[in-house]
Amino acid sequence: MRSKGKHRRTKVRSLTRGFIAVGTGGAALALPLIGATTAAAAQPAAAEKAATSAAAAPAAAKKAGPTTYSVVAGDSLSKIADAHSVSSWKKLYQDNREVIGGDPSLIHPGLKLTIGAKAEPKAKPKAKATPASERADRSETRAAVAKTTTYTNDLDGWIKESLAIMAKHGIPGTYEGIHRNIMRESSGNPMAINNWDSNAVAGTPSKGLLQVIQPTFAAYHVPGTSMDSYDPVANITAACNYAADRYGSIDNVNGPY
Repeated sequence: MRSKGKHRRTKVRSLTRGFIAVGTGGAALALPLIGATTAAAAQPAAAEKAATSAAAAPAAAKKAGPTTYSVVAGDSLSKIADAHSVSSWKKLYQDNREVIGGDPSLIHPGLKLTIGAKAEPKAKPKAKATPASERADRSETRAAVAKTTTYTNDLDGWIKESLAIMAKHGIPGTYEGIHRNIMRESSGNPMAINNWDSNAVAGTPSKGLLQVIQPTFAAYHVPGTSMDSYDPVANITAACNYAADRYGSIDNVNGPY
């Protein structure tokens, strides 16, 4: 008796993990699903976007440019420089010399100053001056000044000559400020000397029109002036240079300094 054959219908199962099987004698052809292709293509796009963002970051981090400051009553270049973290009032003056003019102390309310201007190239250090070169420098400076102006050999002439030298070196100060302090310190006597205060006791008496001690005179001596602290023009100019560094200007000095 023929046995009844058992026939089982082969079930077709769909593949859901990225492959479609095509049965042909046991061989199978694997085809990637469209969804996987799309996902793979998305990865380079995301990487490209991230690279673009990273490249854009430095551009966004660029330092802000210079800003403009409007001078108000009571301002000085030193005060403005301190308030805006400028390295010194001289740097601020150099950046705005065309706006301010030849006298750094003559700034007025409403004047527009540029803060944070690009620094000029750093100058190479000068060779140490010799006595001969100092004399030549001093003679050259005085000769240049003499071409345009003749100064009288008195307090008025000393102050005016000192102001001309100060303007060349960017040192602030006015005639009134210098004259006021000279009259308080020495009454206009270029040979005045203080032999009784603490400086005198320490061996460094105050000398000259603006009563400068020798160490201060040497530290703030301005090229083109005499190395003699009793010299009226040299004494005034060195004292104003010191006052500018410490107080912003000789105009801001109204007592012992």
